[in-house]
Amino acid sequence: MSISDVRRTLLAAVIACGAFAAAACRGQEAATAAQAPPASATWDDWLREIRDGRDALEWSDRRVAHDWRLQQHSGGVRWRLLDPRDEVVVEGPRGDCETTFLRLQSAGTIPTVSGPTVLVLHGLGQGRQSMQPLVSYLRGTLDATVLSIGYASPQAGLEVHADTLNEVIEQLPEATTLSFVGHSLGNLVVRRWMATAPPPTLQRVQRMVMLGPPNQGSELARLASRVWFLAMLSDGPTRQLGIDWEKVGTQLAVPPCDFGIVAGGTGDERGMSLLLAGDDDAIVRVEETRLEGSSDFLLLPVHHADMMRDTAVQRAAVCFLRDGRFLEPGSSSAAEEQSGETGAGSTRAAARDEAQGP
Repeated sequence: MSISDVRRTLLAAVIACGAFAAAACRGQEAATAAQAPPASATWDDWLREIRDGRDALEWSDRRVAHDWRLQQHSGGVRWRLLDPRDEVVVEGPRGDCETTFLRLQSAGTIPTVSGPTVLVLHGLGQGRQSMQPLVSYLRGTLDATVLSIGYASPQAGLEVHADTLNEVIEQLPEATTLSFVGHSLGNLVVRRWMATAPPPTLQRVQRMVMLGPPNQGSELARLASRVWFLAMLSDGPTRQLGIDWEKVGTQLAVPPCDFGIVAGGTGDERGMSLLLAGDDDAIVRVEETRLEGSSDFLLLPVHHADMMRDTAVQRAAVCFLRDGRFLEPGSSSAAEEQSGETGAGSTRAAARDEAQGP
């Protein structure tokens, strides 16, 4: 790993650790992706987890068909083809890997992606494995192909990640509709892609669910940038979320489709982090998640890193992808919302109106 890689990864880790420590100060359980292995796990299992975590920060998907994926290393030279078990089928020059991919696809070993398709994108400093609980739930409940997209989040800026996402989407000509579920930074990657995507492709986009999106930048990243040695380390997405947000924010599209926002928080001004003002999910402030034009808005008591594992978040995502709202049609709350009655439904409608703006 190069010095620049270390800088990017270190800053992301410092920001995350600071937020989780603040949450712990409130006596709440701070979620973390890196936990000690269970007693039943072997040393090899633990080493594999470490390797997979490192790979997630270094490799980006350039072509995805179900759980087969063609990847490029962040260094730009190395390519590889992974099977659904994440085993390397071939590694080497791009041409060799693409030839193998097309041969397996022609033989029917790699199925073609067709029909309604949902693309799931993880957040900063994570990998697609972090989204697996949500991906499994979506696959078990939706009549659609669900693709988990991985990208080397700390290694480059949003524009580079948007370009790699565009390449993945270009290889899905038989996907009749495209929907997205993003966690944290993954939402900004999609919004950056939408800003430059060809109109015919955008016309295929149906819905988008945003989980903990820093749609207004990140106060946590801005706080880190005020510490001189962290500012020196700041690079890539961490810099874009903080120091460069004024410019970066203008390069992100408002989704040209129905989109709903799920924010984590306590529902009051305490929030989950002592470092942040107002309500927050330990990483992103509730106000930072909002974006004018949203079709629905949902606040749940869930930590930022736990969203993809939370059952309420999973159910809400399915409801929105199916119906364009977080409530199931025919539910009592939905009926209240439609009739304008007071209570949970009208409160929810007010929250959505606030998210949409005047």
